[in-house]
Amino acid sequence: MKIIVGLGNPGDEYTDTRHNVGRMVVDALIKKNKFDALESNKKYQSLSTEGKIGKEKVLLLEPETFMNKSGNALKSLITSKKAAENLIVVRDDLDLPLGRFKITFNRSSGGHRGIDSIVKQIKTEAFIQIKVGISPSTPSGKLKKPTGDAVLDFIIGPFKKPEMEKVKKVAKEAAVALEMIVIEGKESAMGEFNQH
Repeated sequence: MKIIVGLGNPGDEYTDTRHNVGRMVVDALIKKNKFDALESNKKYQSLSTEGKIGKEKVLLLEPETFMNKSGNALKSLITSKKAAENLIVVRDDLDLPLGRFKITFNRSSGGHRGIDSIVKQIKTEAFIQIKVGISPSTPSGKLKKPTGDAVLDFIIGPFKKPEMEKVKKVAKEAAVALEMIVIEGKESAMGEFNQH
C-alpha cells in the first residue's frame, strides 16, 4: 500500500496558505479519484481516507499536527526502510516558482520543518517528495523568494487571488503525477514531470 501525505497546518485559518499547498494537492487527488471524504483518524493524528489508484491501494493522510510535528503521523505507519519506499510526501518549496513542482527521492529536507520531523521519526530520507513551488518569480523566471524573518510570514500567508489559479492548476498536475508514481513507479513519473 502506498501512503500519500499532504503536509500543512490544521485549522481553517491556514487553509489557503502557501505552507498548505501539500494538502491542496492531496485534496485534488481525492476529488479526481472520487475517494471518500477525509475523516479524523486519531491513530495517525491525521485526516485520512483510502482507496485505489489503478490496482494499488493508497492511504491518504493530512496530518493534524502542526508542520514541525508532521512525523508523528507516520511513526506507527513507517517502521522500516522498506516501508518508507511506499511513502510519498507532498510539500511546499521556496526554491521553486509558483506553478512548478519536482519529484525527488532520497533527498534532504532543504530546511523544510515538516520533512525534518518525518526524517527524525522514520529515520530515513529514502522516500519520495513532491516539492510544490510557492515563490513568486519575475517574467524571466528569476525567483523572488523571501529571506530571513520574512520567510515565516510568507509561508503562512495566503495565496493572492491570481496566484490561486496557478495553485489549482499545479495541484491538478501534481495529482496526475501522484497517480503515475503509484501505477508506473517514481522513475516514469520523474521522467515525465521533472522535464518542465
